[in-house]
Amino acid sequence: MNAAVGQRTSRAMTVTAEHVRRYAELTGDYNPLHFDEAFAAGTRWGRLVVQGGLTTGLLHALVAMDLPGPGTVFLSQNWRFTAPVFIGDTITAEVEVLSVHTSKPVTQLRVRVARQDGELVLDGEAWCYTMSPGPAVGV
Repeated sequence: MNAAVGQRTSRAMTVTAEHVRRYAELTGDYNPLHFDEAFAAGTRWGRLVVQGGLTTGLLHALVAMDLPGPGTVFLSQNWRFTAPVFIGDTITAEVEVLSVHTSKPVTQLRVRVARQDGELVLDGEAWCYTMSPGPAVGV
């Protein structure tokens, strides 16, 4: 793990109806807020909303692939959704390293996700552990 305090990176994606459909197939989340246009039109947002798991999934990819990088998994997350993501939105996830444990591969991150219009849709922090290949323990 080569993460350093203050280091940042980001990753973006445009969310499509196909993403929403495939996420529902994988998870069973067929909430009418995501699929029923008449239902969604009657809500405070007035249109279909993307599942939160697609938003947080972008953070999972960012942490696992970019910073801290391969082998990294979340230990904990403390985040809140601050605005909806709609089909067709481009969202950008960003992490910033807040601290790096001195004797363990553990990193504290500030996490944020924003829409293309700049509105923050998720804000919080997370702790990550970066695993590396090595001999099996307890075998």
